[in-house]
Amino acid sequence: MVTFLAGGTGTPKLLAGAGEVFDPAETTVVANTGDDVELGGHLVCPDVDTVLFSEGGVLDTDRWWGIAGDTTETDDELHRLADAAGLDAGPRYLPDHAQTTGRDIARWRRFSGVAEFMEIGDRDRAVHITRTSLLDEGHTLTEVTRTLADAFGLDVSLLPMSDDPVATLVHTDEGTMHFQEYWVHRRAKPLVRDVEFRGADDAHLTDAVADALSDPVVVGPSNPVTSIGPMLALDGFADALEATPVVAVSPFVEDTVFSGPAADLMRGVGYEASTAGVADAYPFADAFVLDDADGTDLDCPVVRTDTRIDGPDDAARVARAVEAALAEVT
Repeated sequence: MVTFLAGGTGTPKLLAGAGEVFDPAETTVVANTGDDVELGGHLVCPDVDTVLFSEGGVLDTDRWWGIAGDTTETDDELHRLADAAGLDAGPRYLPDHAQTTGRDIARWRRFSGVAEFMEIGDRDRAVHITRTSLLDEGHTLTEVTRTLADAFGLDVSLLPMSDDPVATLVHTDEGTMHFQEYWVHRRAKPLVRDVEFRGADDAHLTDAVADALSDPVVVGPSNPVTSIGPMLALDGFADALEATPVVAVSPFVEDTVFSGPAADLMRGVGYEASTAGVADAYPFADAFVLDDADGTDLDCPVVRTDTRIDGPDDAARVARAVEAALAEVT
């Protein structure tokens, strides 16, 4: 049994070839939910859905977002209506009092659907409507995720990090904004001052996640701050990692990040934007997988390979390096 921690695109890319090394039937994926948003009344779980769509064989791998070949008629009409009605576009964060009324699962991350700032495909939207409706019927996010995973024919077990809401808020020189506004709408341009995981103090590990963390854990090449950070902010999560073998794949080659805003976010929270900084952020890691060109000296076992992942063959190569690193510490 092995458990992968997933957020962003790094770990899903790794999972695309991990099945050649790790039996999918004995693989659990714990996905970040800190960057979830409620958009127009529908709960969108980007990191859960990236794994759901990728492992289900329908992910748009050109964007690593949404369903391949999806249409956007509803999104297009929302923007047409807003323009015709003279309504402002862009992120329309609902008032503070509206953030904590109604559904607990979506608090602190509610946006209006007027001229929605995240493009949601029509088939993609059906997933969010189904998810939100099942939550309204009284099911937990864990139960709903399992139902959706069955619908997409996943072989791995997919779990949200918690059934409780945690919102990743980025404090910038232009104010505080939800991570999706910072990343999707603002394209990570504001200067990061700090990152807050609002609600983490009151959120709990599910029994399913606690069980998964008793197995050896792989932290994929995800953003340490906003993909893995929300998980580590949960009470007991880091302690569980301290008690089990953990291998982490660096998303950096020394001080060069493969993709995304990880470097800016790490500097914003006080870490060096480098593999050394990742090691500081992951004191529980027993071994690392680094790129062949990464000469960072770490005080733990290191397995090196070409860590760039552009397809399943690359992913399988990195997964074999993960397997070798796990053998060093188990």
